[in-house]
This record gives sequence, C-alpha cells and structure tokens, in this order.
Amino acid sequence: MLSLFLSKRLRESKHQSGFIGFLSKASTIGVFLGVTVLIVALSVINGFEQQLKERLLSVVPHVSYQAPYDPISDWPSKVELLEAQPGVTAATAEINLTGMVQYKGQLKAAQLKGIDPSRHVNVSSIHEYIQPLNLKALAADEIVLGQGIAAHLGVNLGNKVTVLVANQHAKNALAAPKRVSFNVAGLIAMGGEVDKNLALVNIAKIQQALSLEPMTVTGLRLTVDDVFNAHQIAMDAGRILPDLVYVQSWFRTQGSLYQDIQMVRTIVYLVVFLIIAVASFNIISSMVMEVKEKQADIAILKTMGTRDKTIFMTFAVQGLSYALVGAFFGLIVGTLIALNVSDIFAFWTSIDGSNPLQGVYFIEFLPSKLEFSDIIIVLLATVVISIISSVYPAWQATKVQPARVLGGG
Repeated sequence: MLSLFLSKRLRESKHQSGFIGFLSKASTIGVFLGVTVLIVALSVINGFEQQLKERLLSVVPHVSYQAPYDPISDWPSKVELLEAQPGVTAATAEINLTGMVQYKGQLKAAQLKGIDPSRHVNVSSIHEYIQPLNLKALAADEIVLGQGIAAHLGVNLGNKVTVLVANQHAKNALAAPKRVSFNVAGLIAMGGEVDKNLALVNIAKIQQALSLEPMTVTGLRLTVDDVFNAHQIAMDAGRILPDLVYVQSWFRTQGSLYQDIQMVRTIVYLVVFLIIAVASFNIISSMVMEVKEKQADIAILKTMGTRDKTIFMTFAVQGLSYALVGAFFGLIVGTLIALNVSDIFAFWTSIDGSNPLQGVYFIEFLPSKLEFSDIIIVLLATVVISIISSVYPAWQATKVQPARVLGGG
C-alpha cells in the first residue's frame, strides 16, 4: 500500500520535467496503439479463418476420390461404405470435368460438376447461394452457372447454352468432344473464384453424354466432422474402397489460403509486439530519467527508514501503470473497432466506390471475430513486457546513496 501511495505522489509531483512527462505519455500512447492494432488485426484474421471454415469449406469438397482410369461402378454401395467410416458425415457421387460453356459464339471455360441433386445438399451448402432454383429440383436438361460465367457470356436465366466436354474414358483418345445443351435454371452468387468457374448439372445427363452406366461415376465426395483432420480421415476411409482412386483433401486445393492466414497471424503478432516493446523501451528511458531527477526524494525516504523493497515496488508500479493505462484504453478502443469493423469497411467502400476484396478473395466483406483468448494473450504480453521494462529503473532507484545525494558529495 505504501508503494502505491508513493508511486501516486511521485506521478503527481509538480517537479517532473516536461521532457520526462512527454516520454511517459509517448510510452502510454505506444502501448495503446499496439494493443488496439493487435486486437483489431487478430479479430480480422479470426474472421477470415471462420469464413474459410463456414463459407468456403462448406462449398469445396472436404475430401474427394477421383478415378484416374476406370470409372467407379455401383456408387451407392461405395457411398454407404464411406458414410459408415469414422469422421465421415456424408458422401455422394460426382462427375468432375473441365468443359467449355458456349453461348452465341462466346466460350468460357468452366469446372463442370455432375451431381445427384437429392444428395448433393448433404455435402455442400452451395444451394444456399443459388437463385432462383431449388437445387434438389435440378432437371436433367438444366444447368446452374456461376454468376461470373453468366456475366462473361451474357447469359440470362432461361437461355440455352451448349457445353463441350471431352470424353476422357473414350477408347479413342482423339474422339471429338461431346456437345450437350442445357437450359440455364439458376445462378451461383457466392463471390470469389467459385462464381467464375463452377457449373452444376444433373449427373444423369453427364453419364448419358459420356456413355457411362447409370450407377457409374468418376468421383466420390465426402464431408468430415473435423475439417482440419480431413487428410487423415480421407486416407483412413479410402482404404475400404476396392477401386483405384486419387485421394484429395481441401488442403491441396485451399490449403495455401489457410497457411497464408496463419502466416499473417504470426506476422501481426511479431510486428505489433515489437511496437509494444518499443513503447516499453520508452518506459525504461522515462523511468531512468525520473529516478535521476527524484534522487533527493529517494534519499529522504531512505533516511526515514524506507526499505529498498518499498522503493523498488514504488518505481516498478509507476512504470507498470504507464503500460496498464495504455493497455486499458487500447483494449476498449480495439474491442469497439473489432466489433464494428465490418460496418466500418462497408461504409468506407461505399464512400470510396471500390472494394479491394471484390473478385480477389472468397468473400467481399471484411469479417471479424473477437476471441477472448486473444485479449488475454495481448494483456498478458503487455504486462510481462512492461514489468521487464520497469525492473532496471526500479533497481537503480534502490542504489541511491542518501549520504552522497544529500551531502552534495
């Protein structure tokens, strides 16, 4: 209690020079800015990770098995086998092709996916981004195009398009591509690359075009209960398949995006902690100068019987208070910004008229997710760095010799 009282009195002293006061305020402001930026940046990174998991990974395959040579026969029994494996939540059959969508002389490459409409909704949430069609009602002569494909071709709902696909299972390698006509029944409006590349059709139509049997497909698709363990689940579940297949998890197609998010998180931690460290060095500078200025006061306290421990705690508490004030206000401001960063970004883009995320990432807004654990880590790191910064000046204060200071020696 005495240390707290002395620290408060020293801080309120009128004899403190203007330069020392400036350094103290600068260190507090530095900690404030560091904590604010770190909380906001981590919240945005958490938001991207959440959107990756809940939005993108709800559409792209968690796991897929693709037949490189012979097609997969009797796919319902294979799906039943896969769904019985640990970690697998749902499975379905697919036919994946690269095709060309043609409309009035215009061509656009597309990832053509033949699906079983009744089962596809169990492994993908793409139906949530399709208008106006209910995906379960996708007929054999209908196609769903990504908005980007439709915009490139100038296609509207109800128009008829032609899809050119190569028959990779044909006996003649030089066989002409198959031409299949579809009516545009729906558009995918998800954002990002999916809108520019994906086209969905009924699997029965593609089987007919490729001369495949009704129960024969070229791929199987799974969803798993732990997306970050998808590769291991894929390998374990795939061993029960009698067919020769390539195993692929979302880590291969989207893993680089997840790794980028984690790398940015690490860089943000490093850079902002360096900002806090620089601010803490200002605490050292201001405290050393303050100890030098308060030598006479320290000497008087020592002659009155004040112990070195009390003097040490007095200056340690004072240095820590500079950081805690900055951390407290940084926490408040950072939390407020993190909770409203999506609205702030939307307001800014409405004024500026451009969106830097449009067409680049899988979302076109700035997500945010405030984690309580991040707040605790930031505060603990700030307190630890501040305590370390306060130790040396506080230790120097205990080395003041009253006889030399008061005697003028």
